[in-house]
Amino acid sequence: MNVLLCPLSDPGYLYPALAVGRELRRRAHTVRVLAGPNAAPVTTEAGLDLSAVTDATALSVTQWSVRGPEQYTAVARAVRRLRPDVLVTSVLCHGALVAAEAADLPVVVLGLTAHLWPYRGGDAGPADTHDRTWRLTETLKHYGALRETAGLAPRHDRFPDTPLLGTAFLLRGHPLLEPADAELPPAVSHVGPCWWEPEPAASEPLPDTRPLAYVHLGRTFGGTSLWPRLNAAFTAGTHRAVVELGRSGAPEAAPDADLIVGRRPWMSPLVDRADLVLTNATSAPVLAALLHGKPLLVAPNGSEQQVLATACLRAGVARRLPESGAPAADLRAAVEETANDPQMRSRAEEIGGLLADGKSETRAADAVESAAR
Repeated sequence: MNVLLCPLSDPGYLYPALAVGRELRRRAHTVRVLAGPNAAPVTTEAGLDLSAVTDATALSVTQWSVRGPEQYTAVARAVRRLRPDVLVTSVLCHGALVAAEAADLPVVVLGLTAHLWPYRGGDAGPADTHDRTWRLTETLKHYGALRETAGLAPRHDRFPDTPLLGTAFLLRGHPLLEPADAELPPAVSHVGPCWWEPEPAASEPLPDTRPLAYVHLGRTFGGTSLWPRLNAAFTAGTHRAVVELGRSGAPEAAPDADLIVGRRPWMSPLVDRADLVLTNATSAPVLAALLHGKPLLVAPNGSEQQVLATACLRAGVARRLPESGAPAADLRAAVEETANDPQMRSRAEEIGGLLADGKSETRAADAVESAAR
């Protein structure tokens, strides 16, 4: 079988696709990765072959809503050149979905940790249901515009989310992170984290032995920056924090704050050493925390952050960071209480164990093989 991985090129999307690609390669399938030249080092480390695109920004998640035509062009060219039997892509990579439809190819979509769009049934609550419907409507606007640009005939699906789900849509979380009675669309299933990241060159040196918090910043989407609260929470407190900037902007650490700031292509060693993970609630840091049995302190803004933060709170693995303007003592207390909460830690270990035991790459590769039949 000839498999083309065409994920978004940001680590949170690229790395899970590489994990699936490694398992497919182990099964003797031909696997190529469509990505920008900057992905070459990690693709090589994963043992896979890169098919580079010249316009790397076309596959960036920050451009998903505006670079659909460029995505489509890049994937369609690769399909004509490489003649794959199946595509594996990321949620929000609409160019790959449209290219697969145009070429009459099956496509497997790697989703996020929790389902973003409406359920087929179950009581998610009126506010949550409204947000899911709004999110789906806005996503379909971009998808529909791209299909029109590609010259495809209008679709007439029974359910509006059908074209976004591909042949199979794989969530990287666990059913315990969905509402108890949620009924997912038939194409959607939970496979688990599909966790892979590059090996760190060396263990990051830390200047003292104080308890550690791992902080992973997401985009603000016009919401509130975490920096004022981080500066307050980690000044004269019990914990020092290692802050991963991710796709966020320039650091705003106060001179006296106990913060070590940087951008790294990996997080597992630091999460393993930390007492807790503080995050806006995007998939990679949430999954890393759970896989290492660490409780979460969440401060969501937009996009998936609200959905996943709510899922973590509902599952009992997180508490919410006090809002902007809260007293510094309350912020420091939230860090300390989260780090020392035995019930929350036990619940994180429980769900993390289920995720680790789920053989996610195996299940995802099975889904790819089934889609290609």
